[in-house]
Amino acid sequence: MDTDGMHDLDRALVLGPGGRLGAAWTAGLTVGLRSFGVDLGEADLIVGTSAGAIVAAVIATGQDPARLATVPVRRSANASSAPHRPDPAVTGAVFAVLGDPGLDPADARRRVGRIALETVDAEAENQLIAQRAAMIATDSWPRRPLLITAVDAESGEPIVWDAAAGVPLVRAVAASSAFPGIEPPVAVDGRRYLDGALRAGTNTDLAGDARTVVVVDPLAHRHPHPTAHGAHILAPDPAAVRLLDAEQSDPEAWQAAYQAGGAQASAAAEGLRTHWRPTSARG
Repeated sequence: MDTDGMHDLDRALVLGPGGRLGAAWTAGLTVGLRSFGVDLGEADLIVGTSAGAIVAAVIATGQDPARLATVPVRRSANASSAPHRPDPAVTGAVFAVLGDPGLDPADARRRVGRIALETVDAEAENQLIAQRAAMIATDSWPRRPLLITAVDAESGEPIVWDAAAGVPLVRAVAASSAFPGIEPPVAVDGRRYLDGALRAGTNTDLAGDARTVVVVDPLAHRHPHPTAHGAHILAPDPAAVRLLDAEQSDPEAWQAAYQAGGAQASAAAEGLRTHWRPTSARG
């Protein structure tokens, strides 16, 4: 990742993890904000992690995030194969590792990686990549700076991909949103990668010293953490929290989460409108 110029940015947008419904809520909020005059797609830098990587790829490539009002049905290329199902036992083992206060972050990531590598599933990986491709509708990186985070499953080392990395955008987004037990690790150039949230949650540090930083964090109510100084945090309201915490997988739950994001847009825009204007337009 080339960090030259990251310290001279005006506006940075950080879209954090939040599971399946977190992506829907983020998309709905983004669409709603635009209708109230705050276009997050105008950011000089966009950082996407996990669920946020999906929405980040859509808006950074100039597409309408309203395309995410409904989610594509996940299908297998093999008619005899059932759609991939999450494994709560694996997810529970991962959270047990992450919750161990005796482990440093690097060791915890390596242990999580070992758990994830036991779940490698080519068919499930193909399903994941196909769905992410349908959601973001492009495999070309945008010209504007877009950063997608992930973690190497074997070494535990975090990685941040950008357009210069030569990684297909769909694979970068799929890897960034591959949380063990929910999705299998994703192969990129002969290595396998995991969810970017394992790096540092929302990864707000990647916004550098941008003058205005907006962080959309669907999990703010679960995992409070330090953020960039002066960052503007957009988090689910109580009604949205109830939807996101239910973690339902049906299309109706996705649409409800999307609508819940849109319902917060008016109040969020009121608080952001002045800050989101480019420096040159501020009086």
